[in-house]
Amino acid sequence: MISKRQQLEQWTTVVADTGDLERIAELRPHDATTNPSLLLAAARDERYRHLLDQARELARELGHEGDLTWCTDAFACVAGQAVLSHIPGLVSTEVDARLSFDTAATVAKARRLMALYRELEVPAERVLIKTAATWEGIQAARILEEEGVRCNLTLVFSAEQALAAAEAGATLISPFVGRIQDWHVKRGLEITDINQDPGVQSVREIFHLLKGRGLDTIVMGASFRNAAQIEALAGCDRLTISPALLGELAEDDGALSRCLDPDTVVPAEPDGALPARALNEARFRWSLNDNPMACDLLSDGIRRFAADQRALESLLTAEDIAA
Repeated sequence: MISKRQQLEQWTTVVADTGDLERIAELRPHDATTNPSLLLAAARDERYRHLLDQARELARELGHEGDLTWCTDAFACVAGQAVLSHIPGLVSTEVDARLSFDTAATVAKARRLMALYRELEVPAERVLIKTAATWEGIQAARILEEEGVRCNLTLVFSAEQALAAAEAGATLISPFVGRIQDWHVKRGLEITDINQDPGVQSVREIFHLLKGRGLDTIVMGASFRNAAQIEALAGCDRLTISPALLGELAEDDGALSRCLDPDTVVPAEPDGALPARALNEARFRWSLNDNPMACDLLSDGIRRFAADQRALESLLTAEDIAA
């Protein structure tokens, strides 16, 4: 019997959720995704300290020596380039979370990241720019996609976020599973069956919503707490999975069933809860405000990524002073 990972890969593109280059090379996923937390972990790892040096040199060559924002952007792209050397597919690189509520600044930052990738001779088609699925982040993605920059809308916790991102033309969205489960369990929910897991239910709902409306946006489930959640979403377009869980799936040769299949999704008529036309700003903001879980987790995710971005800047500053 082939492993569950091999069975999963018959239906789903496997993405590594790590910035550890050695683990990526070992696991051999198709794609990989980074975020400020993963980049910070890599920056603190002595094995990858040379990437910080490369980033500083790139910033210097472009006339921005000592500019902290250019150094951190360069580090994200140098790390992305290193990741791409180990995979055949795409890497996701995230815009500074502190820009999550500024469309123009998000677009400008994304353009800078893509310019840095061009300096590194990385093909644009191998990069996804990640923005938070705020209203402003989604509008930035609309602009960027029209310019040919493909986007990954992250921190998706609701169907409204997913629908707005897809209608804006986002290449990919990342609905989270584990954080939704955590939120509900913390408030007393007992999950006795994986089909009761609200994180799993959310991704399934989003998958059927987008496929049922004929939207091409890729659905990539993220933030898993256990292998059962992954198995319950077998057949989702993409799943981004930690090395530990990828290893667990590779060592399990039990049977795996496909749970999601776009070919079996029945085209759906709008049910009144979600409109037939594109969501406007007022309806989007109200739907988010009216969903305590999505509102809490989106805000918390942005704060966490912003904190890690600041920590990365502090690390670069400390090293510059020491040098």
